[in-house]
Amino acid sequence: DVGVALEGEVLLLGYGASRARPHRLSLAEPGVPGNGLWYNAGMARILVADDDPHIREVVAFALESAGHSVHAREDGPSAVAAAQASPPDLVILDIMMPGIDGIEVCRRIRARSTVPILFLSARDEEIDKIIGLEVGGDDYITKPFSTRELVARVKAMLRRVELSSTEPGPERKVKTHGKLTLDPERFEVTWDGQAVVLTVTEFGVLEALLSAPGKVYTRGELVERAYRFDNHVTERTIDTHVKRIRKKFAGAAGTAGGQQPVETVFGLGYRLASCVPGE
Repeated sequence: DVGVALEGEVLLLGYGASRARPHRLSLAEPGVPGNGLWYNAGMARILVADDDPHIREVVAFALESAGHSVHAREDGPSAVAAAQASPPDLVILDIMMPGIDGIEVCRRIRARSTVPILFLSARDEEIDKIIGLEVGGDDYITKPFSTRELVARVKAMLRRVELSSTEPGPERKVKTHGKLTLDPERFEVTWDGQAVVLTVTEFGVLEALLSAPGKVYTRGELVERAYRFDNHVTERTIDTHVKRIRKKFAGAAGTAGGQQPVETVFGLGYRLASCVPGE
């Protein structure tokens, strides 16, 4: 009998562990394929997709214990369908899944939503993490992982959404620099009047740069500003987010000629460009 157990804060998978579930379970939404289950209602609606049932159970238990509701899916196609049928507040994706892998699921969700996405990876290779972030992921965590760390990551990502969209105060007013306009309260970015859709983390990076135009931020400083409630992010992650920001602005009107809002200062970090034509 293969079971799942939580010992302290560490995720354990093995034989003989208790399979008792303290959750109240209900059927998945009608018309959505897969065997998804909603756990007890809580603070946020979180979609978890992993082909390992034991991982799904442990993750669901940890998040439900933290007060969230969890919708569990076993493969890529059902995860995409669930995200479209009932948009979640946050998505947790295993990279390796049958049918459609987590990378492709992320691409499809990103085509319709800026919901925060956290990747679960059984591999510790840097390339997997970079690809996940390049297609729109906000963060990643490598298996095996501490359930306490997982809950902390989720809390930090939800907190970033809250800070970007609801927190009032004079520092949250609309900010303009050349063609670039950023509205923290409405979570909107425009370039020369055209909307540019960013993820929560990308928004945080750009907002940090816009807070002090001309200042050169090191990667470490951007980690502190964009991930104020998450201490698990590497500086290499910032490079990936900046690359995605540039790609999105390259598709906006008025960026012909290669003008971009973020400049690289070699050997140091990044700073906000003039965002003015001809400069």
